[in-house]
Amino acid sequence: MAPLFSRYISFLRPDGHGFMIVKCFASGIILGTGFVHVLPDSFDMLSSECLSDDPWHKFPFAGFVAMVSGLATLAIDSITTSLYTVKNVDEPVLDVYGYDREKAIHIVGHNHSHSHGVVPETTKDDPQLLRYRIIAMVLEIGILFHSVVTGLSLGATNDACTIKGLIIALCFHHLFEGIGLGGCILQADFTNVKKFLLAFFFAGTTPCGIFLGIALSSIYRDNSPTALITTGLLNACSAGMLIYMALVDLLATEFMGSMLQGSIKFQIKCFAAALLGCAIMSVVAKWA
Repeated sequence: MAPLFSRYISFLRPDGHGFMIVKCFASGIILGTGFVHVLPDSFDMLSSECLSDDPWHKFPFAGFVAMVSGLATLAIDSITTSLYTVKNVDEPVLDVYGYDREKAIHIVGHNHSHSHGVVPETTKDDPQLLRYRIIAMVLEIGILFHSVVTGLSLGATNDACTIKGLIIALCFHHLFEGIGLGGCILQADFTNVKKFLLAFFFAGTTPCGIFLGIALSSIYRDNSPTALITTGLLNACSAGMLIYMALVDLLATEFMGSMLQGSIKFQIKCFAAALLGCAIMSVVAKWA
């Protein structure tokens, strides 16, 4: 619920140092989830002895699908940004007073002795704001894939040990994935309605997966070839998206941004936070 009330809590404002450290920590959690939890599960499922030797044991489908998923995420990221940029280059950008920005800057430059006005920045056409919105949407999709698979497995299984591990995974993964996603939603500056919808889908996908698993429990078997292939491919797809988003759109974007580039000491703090997030997920992997 943090994205809905961020404007009232100073610590949750996206331009603060505390927020940046928490976001880097959550990004480390997401990176660890992709590398240590989701991708290994995909390898295990797609190399199971329950699957036929040809082709599942002769080709690394998990790594291949994760690679394609990462590249597809890059393509979506790049093409969406390009389409928006082309659209706004063709249209004159107006300031809040209705003047063409280029003309306004020209006038201000030639009349500086008469006026000290500043052409205000627009947020609606800000390319950085668009990047944050694309990042939030793609990250939401990647997490939803993972949530559906986890919920489906939890609802369909009758093994107490498996349930215990999945509950641990749910508690840790979704807590910190929610922090990371919430940070992205804050920076994207969505309307309250869109914030609520994103939060609703994040919170509701796993229960839907659980109900679906319970409904299919009579015909769904964790070790059936169909279940192993479907879940394994979905996990690989989710892993590719999460790894790409964590490294490229979350960590790299912030570490190359002006806030972190202006202070080596602050960079070290954020790197330590990201490393701590990865370490926590690596430890949790022992039980989940």
